[in-house]
Amino acid sequence: MTAPPVGVLALQGDVAEHMRALRASGAEPATVRRADELDEVEGLVIPGGESTTIWKLIDNFGLAEPLRKRIADGMPVFGSCAGMIMLADRLPDPAAGQQTLGGIDMTVRRNAFGRQVDSFECDLDIAGVDGPKYRAVFIRAPWVEDVGPDVEILATDPGTSRIVAVRQGRALATSFHPELTPDWRIHELFVAMVRERA
Repeated sequence: MTAPPVGVLALQGDVAEHMRALRASGAEPATVRRADELDEVEGLVIPGGESTTIWKLIDNFGLAEPLRKRIADGMPVFGSCAGMIMLADRLPDPAAGQQTLGGIDMTVRRNAFGRQVDSFECDLDIAGVDGPKYRAVFIRAPWVEDVGPDVEILATDPGTSRIVAVRQGRALATSFHPELTPDWRIHELFVAMVRERA
């Protein structure tokens, strides 16, 4: 089985960690910083990091419209933490000038679980992910406040009952950082989504 080319938006954040996880999950990862590099991949990961900085860099690199077009055209996309924020159709608390790429009919609140000192781990049941509970790492994490009718809720935080993983069609998003664990099941799910599209 050939390894599908999957990009990681390499402007800021956990780029190397996602690339390692994608390679372990059967994909051929590539960094994406320019529109021509975006054209070469069959799926894209938007990593965790700082969402306002990621948006500014997307804007500065002229990537906003190429990214929005590929997502609207059905390219599989996965956002973790800040990447979840970037895939939200709505933010109730954007920073000045901050926009998103959209793609998932959801409202996401930035830093909803608190500051860096409020980071935590917990075990999650995730729909579509077989095996034992998933040990999830939350760092200055967002949560999903509401979703539209076409959005599948994959997981909720057991402590707050807040939505922390969703899927809509070919778009997947998590509040937590699967790239920071040795458990590749989320990345394997996403690579399977890319293969289905291809």
